[in-house]
Amino acid sequence: MRRRTLLAGLILLPLAAAQSKLSLRGRLVQAEGRPPVLETQGHGLVELGGDEATLAVLNDRRLAGADFEVVGHFEGSRRFLVEPIHTKAMFVHKNGKRYLISYWCETCAIRAYRPGLCMCCREEMALDLREYGEK
Repeated sequence: MRRRTLLAGLILLPLAAAQSKLSLRGRLVQAEGRPPVLETQGHGLVELGGDEATLAVLNDRRLAGADFEVVGHFEGSRRFLVEPIHTKAMFVHKNGKRYLISYWCETCAIRAYRPGLCMCCREEMALDLREYGEK
């Protein structure tokens, strides 16, 4: 009996975790020396957090003021933890379309998912929004 209960728990736990993911959309606000926030209609100002690469994207000045969407979960009423960078949980909305945020080096033809220098030529990578799935 204990094995069945444990097995059921192991199967249902990932399903429960997947259902707890939320999508939050608003305007990305960046202020010097403060964590990035999303200005939303339903929740007001919500502080955003995440892994190191996610925070690098959230603090990219080229995205300031963008119509922004994040996927993750709330940690309290005013803090939202964005899913890790490898899950592709951040998007920009423009002209009715949803775009995945990426960075591109034209010289080396290398794509990355966080801002910074190209790993090959060491030049700054360009912001490259890529149309992504349904709205």
